[in-house]
Amino acid sequence: MKSRLNTNNTYSLFSIIKSGFKKNSVLDISMSNKTPKKNYDVIVIGGGGHGMATAYYLAKNHGITNIAVVEKGLIGRGNTGRNTQVVRSNYLWTESSLLYEHSLKLWNNLSQDLNFNVMYTKRGVFSLAHSYQEARDVARRVTANKLNGIDSLYLTPKEIKEYMPIINISPTARYPIFGASLQKRGGTVHHDAVAWGFARRLNQIGIDIVQNCEVRNLIIKNNIVNGISTDKGDIFANKIAVAVAGSSTRFAEMGNFKLPIESHPLQAWVSEPIKPILNPVVMSNAVHAYVSQAEKGELVIGAGIDKYIGYSQRGSFNVIENATSAIIELFPAFSKVKLLRTWAGLVDVSPDACPIIGNTPVKNLYINCGWGTGGFKATPGSGYVFAHTIANDKPHILNEAFSLDRFASGKLIDEHGAAGVAH
Repeated sequence: MKSRLNTNNTYSLFSIIKSGFKKNSVLDISMSNKTPKKNYDVIVIGGGGHGMATAYYLAKNHGITNIAVVEKGLIGRGNTGRNTQVVRSNYLWTESSLLYEHSLKLWNNLSQDLNFNVMYTKRGVFSLAHSYQEARDVARRVTANKLNGIDSLYLTPKEIKEYMPIINISPTARYPIFGASLQKRGGTVHHDAVAWGFARRLNQIGIDIVQNCEVRNLIIKNNIVNGISTDKGDIFANKIAVAVAGSSTRFAEMGNFKLPIESHPLQAWVSEPIKPILNPVVMSNAVHAYVSQAEKGELVIGAGIDKYIGYSQRGSFNVIENATSAIIELFPAFSKVKLLRTWAGLVDVSPDACPIIGNTPVKNLYINCGWGTGGFKATPGSGYVFAHTIANDKPHILNEAFSLDRFASGKLIDEHGAAGVAH
């Protein structure tokens, strides 16, 4: 894949691997085991994309650099390194679409900001409709996007076929195609590059990334948090930010409050490499499946969440079978391609399929969770608004509607129609 940056001091993930992990390479620096200090201004719990993005924007936008990012495992081993790289902003409701749109704009310049190529590729994202009602729903979302200044097109089956000659648009197909939306600025970003780009930049800023450090409890006195207890000792801070995806409810229990969150496994899989044949990302809510082609030629396929609740990073085979059969009916040419490997991440799902970003009932404790299947695409935007919330002790205008209080007030933002499939 051709790099979008040509400056001599910009590293790609492939150049790092080719260098053989030399001393002081990006990976060597980022994976170093740092001993935490006793006191920080802010501790970010969770070393995934959202946690590292939060630390980055705290430094960049608010001048706060005395930060520790505490990760129970290794950087890049959680959901950030276990997703399928899709980015887009064509959500239905204004609150969601503007937040994801802000994130998509940040993706556009993130390689330059981090001086690390995150491989953002505007290949386009299709959302297929398989019934008259679904076609009306897709058209409604296209119109809502346009009203919010977000690029979105509605295409007929014939127009879809022009973009993707290999797709089956037969009216007698098991999943006939009635139309689709297209966001041309949507596409993919390389997840490993995001992890290492943020880790390298945080290291340069002087932010401590503390790996293999499990948080065992929050240190709270008079309903004010002032530190964490870890297997490396107690660490104190003025403010604590939690961005741990599926483990969010555990930290809420430590703070003696509850989150309306369920954790589910989310699967994906790749095929053997084949020649370039599919440029855009193709999604289908009706069949709960989506597919794109990676830069090395593999077909990247994903599905909806497994129905059972749990913390396992493995899923059920029937999910793979059902989604793969649907993809083969949409793209018959893929029927002879061999499955290469599968994996699963752990997602936290809220009742309205939207995140929770903001303050908690415990003073100086902030939470960022509930992204469900949409977490990766929101990485820079999430970090941006979460950092603002932490620095100012009040939400950014873009995450004001995503407070925990909405589940008591009833002001939900129902994005199940636009976020109901893993992508």
